[in-house]
Amino acid sequence: MEKSVILGRVKGEVVATIKHPVYANWRMLLLDRIDPDGNELGGYLVAIDAVDAGIGQTVLVINEGNSARQVVNDPQAAIRSVIIGIVDEITHE
Repeated sequence: MEKSVILGRVKGEVVATIKHPVYANWRMLLLDRIDPDGNELGGYLVAIDAVDAGIGQTVLVINEGNSARQVVNDPQAAIRSVIIGIVDEITHE
């Protein structure tokens, strides 16, 4: 089962000249999925950037359609993944 909130590291920006209208005013970023220790998990994700994240930053991503649509304030948006935070530090045992 897919987790609805994940950690990622920004690897780059995705540029598309032709895209669904809901994406017109948003940056799309390419993320590597990571674990809490910063290790890459072998998968990637393209997500809308709602927090002005930069390359190399660790981010928190909502990966669930209804929550993502609430962030972009469009109940009909064809969207699933949105970056909702930039992670400063992770502590765990």
